[in-house]
Amino acid sequence: MCNLSCEQEGELNLQIQQRRSFLKLVMTSALGVGISATGLQVMATSGMVTMPPQPENVLTPEAALERLIAGNERYVAGQSTLLNFSLESKALVRNQNPYACILSCSDSRVSPELCFDEQLGDLFVARVAGNYLTTDFVATLEFASFVLHTPLIMVLGHESCGAVQAAIEAADKNKQFPGHIQSIASALAPAVGAVDRKLENRIDKVVKMNVMQNVQKLKKQTPILNKLVAEKKLLIVGGVYSLRTGKVDLVT
Repeated sequence: MCNLSCEQEGELNLQIQQRRSFLKLVMTSALGVGISATGLQVMATSGMVTMPPQPENVLTPEAALERLIAGNERYVAGQSTLLNFSLESKALVRNQNPYACILSCSDSRVSPELCFDEQLGDLFVARVAGNYLTTDFVATLEFASFVLHTPLIMVLGHESCGAVQAAIEAADKNKQFPGHIQSIASALAPAVGAVDRKLENRIDKVVKMNVMQNVQKLKKQTPILNKLVAEKKLLIVGGVYSLRTGKVDLVT
C-alpha cells in the first residue's frame, strides 16, 4: 500500500507537470496563437494527464521557430527545464505531437533534444553523419510534415564535423574510405566543391554550405514538402551548432 510520502510525491510530480504545461500555454499565448481544447488533456489510468497540444492548433511555422530558438537560448544560459519523463511517457503513449523536425548529424556531441531544451514528444529527429538527404530521410521528413503536421524543419549542422572533414580529404587527396563510409563523403562533395579551398576556416564554411544546400533541396521536394512550403504551412530553415558555446546560429 502506498504510504503518505508516496502520495505526496505523486501529487508533487503532477504539479510539476501542470506547471510546465501552463508555462508552455503562456508562451504560446504570447506568440498570439490559439489553443484547441482537444489537444490539452487525455485520460490516463492515474487521472487527467496533460498532453502536448496538437501543433496545427497551436504554432505557426514562425512561432515554432521562435520556440525552438528560445529553447536553445535557455540551454546556452544554463536554464534548461527540469525533465520529468515518468509522467510525460504516460501522456505520450497514445500520440505524439512534435512541433519541429530536425535533420541532424549523428555526432554524439550534438543532441537536438538537449540543445533546444525540449521534452519527449516535442521534436521529431532524423540523424545521419553529415546531415544530408537521402530518399529515406526525405520520406521521414514528409511523414513528420504531412502525417504529424509538424510546421517546422531545421537542417542542423555543427562545427568540426568529422563527416565534412572526411569529404574534404576525399576531394583534396582523392582519399577512399572503407566500406560504405565513402558514400558519406560522396554525398557531401557538392558542398565541398562550392567552397573555395583557399578560404580560412574552410571546414566551417563547408558545414554551412552543406546545411544551405540541403535546405534548398528540401524546399523543392515534390509532391509534399514543396506544396506545404508554398502554402506557408511549413518552414524549412538551417542552423549550425557550436560545440564550444552550445548556441545554434540560423543560416540562410
